[in-house]
Amino acid sequence: MLGRSGKLARLDDLVTELLDDGDRALIFTQFTVMGERLVGYLTERFGQETLFLHGGVARQQRERMVERFQSGAGPSLFVLSLRAGGTGLNLTNANHVIHFDRWWNPAVETQATDRAFRIGQTRNVQVRKFVCSGTLEERIDEMIERKRTLTENVFGAGEGWLTELSTDELRDIFRLRADAVAD
Repeated sequence: MLGRSGKLARLDDLVTELLDDGDRALIFTQFTVMGERLVGYLTERFGQETLFLHGGVARQQRERMVERFQSGAGPSLFVLSLRAGGTGLNLTNANHVIHFDRWWNPAVETQATDRAFRIGQTRNVQVRKFVCSGTLEERIDEMIERKRTLTENVFGAGEGWLTELSTDELRDIFRLRADAVAD
């Protein structure tokens, strides 16, 4: 699997470095099948258990996984499906968050990233998002960034953003598209 994926090669390098430094990581994927493959690869490659939380994990087992990861003696790598692991968890023992594949909704990714940014986090957390150039994934990434910029402009900066727009940009915002006008 390693020779076929640039993302996996980058993940391998990154995990090697973070384990050498005694760090811990959350690795998010939107696909359960990819999560299973990542867990198999990481467990074999690094010779240590890798936890995997997905929608099919029972509540008690989920709680045990979180407790083990949060303890200093638990596994250093935690693969999570984006939907099952993206909300309601406190995983402050991680100081790396890796989004192995992107989700079209930036709010879902932000919620997942926030699992490491909870009360009790004492370390800097590095967040990485893997994207393959020239693919649909890159176009999704561009769309996500446009959504994020628009949201920040509309909701994050108050009304000041309006004064920074050119006359043409203002016209474009308020102009009715020609294809929306019926004859």
